[in-house]
Amino acid sequence: MKRISLLLALLLAAPAFAADAPVPALNSGDTAWMLTSTLLVILMTIPGLALFYGGLARSKNMLSVLVQVFVIFALVTLLWAIYGYSLTFSGEGNFFGGLDKLFLKGVTPETFGGLPTIPEYVFLAFQGTFAAITVALTVGAFAERARFAAVLLFAVLWFTLSYVPIAHMVWGGGLLAKDGALDFAGGTVVHINAGMAGLVGAYMVGKRIGFGREAMAPHSLTLTMVGASLLWVGWFGFNAGSAGAANGQAGLAFVTTVLATAAATLSWSAAEALHKGKASMLGAASGAVAGLVAVTPAAGFVGPMGAIVIGAVAGVVCLWGVGGLKRMLKVDDAFDVFGVHGVGGIIGAILTGVFAAPALGGTQGADFAMAHQVWVQTKSVLMTVVWSGIAAFIAFKIADLVFGLRVSEEDERQGLDIASHGETAYVR
Repeated sequence: MKRISLLLALLLAAPAFAADAPVPALNSGDTAWMLTSTLLVILMTIPGLALFYGGLARSKNMLSVLVQVFVIFALVTLLWAIYGYSLTFSGEGNFFGGLDKLFLKGVTPETFGGLPTIPEYVFLAFQGTFAAITVALTVGAFAERARFAAVLLFAVLWFTLSYVPIAHMVWGGGLLAKDGALDFAGGTVVHINAGMAGLVGAYMVGKRIGFGREAMAPHSLTLTMVGASLLWVGWFGFNAGSAGAANGQAGLAFVTTVLATAAATLSWSAAEALHKGKASMLGAASGAVAGLVAVTPAAGFVGPMGAIVIGAVAGVVCLWGVGGLKRMLKVDDAFDVFGVHGVGGIIGAILTGVFAAPALGGTQGADFAMAHQVWVQTKSVLMTVVWSGIAAFIAFKIADLVFGLRVSEEDERQGLDIASHGETAYVR
């Protein structure tokens, strides 16, 4: 009788156990939104990031920047399918995932992975765009003097040694996820990660010839403005898409992205006007990117007013990042990758721990402990800085040994468009 009673109890409890885990079921609305978000992130990279960086380059290096972003996007997309997705989103290791899905083994139109309402193919495509843009972001720091082959080898190595493990640690159930770090759409995984790699690259490749003595003004701020605008538009897929569904959290992330970016644009412009006497177009565009970066880890966790504060702080601090901090570091970070993405990512990651509090409009539960979360966020920042910095040093060192990091002085003076690619951006 006792055995029968136990069996009946287990049978009655079975539905309750099953209800704890959502049963995967295709939702066409979620799938359509995630496909759209994936396209928007591609728009951010090609042409958004490419044009933003291309406009900041001198005309003789315009195409070299475009082709680096374009080819890196293609390269990392393939690496993601071959092993990156598996090492990030399968397995339960602290630093790396497993090889269960190497070469996309077992992934079919019918499988679900990562999210319960969209096909696994859509999830892996969306996540692959994050990997590609993160690696592409780094090239702005050492633009106009790096050898193309070395850049591509660095991309392969750093993607493997830094992007994949940090993405696994934060989003794949690894060490930082277990610690409770909050990163909605990539403050640590994307921006601090790329910013630190760019900083290391700028030091290792060295300063451009004439840096600090010759004028190195952007050749087309018009193109930079177009690129910044495409980044802002595409970022809605980046942030709101990270909700993983067409739901209220996606709506919140959409609104916080608008507000933080607007606040950063205005705060950067106001601070620049006070400091230099004039507010520039480049400053407004850079402020917008700083706001986008800073709100990325927070977008789905903070309320609208918290997002405004995060954006306003990021605009002012990132202005210092591309000015005073850059001079202190004595580095030729050509397009201010660390000053905007690194610094903005750090600000956003830490302030997420503040404004995620329900008392400040955040979405976390009533048991949320702000001081503890800020400490967890700070640890995730430090972990990312150290890991990415070491991985970048190794990757650049290997690339230097194999190809040499830098083009010759003659090629650098001629411009990389002709020297490395045999073509020019403009007919003279």
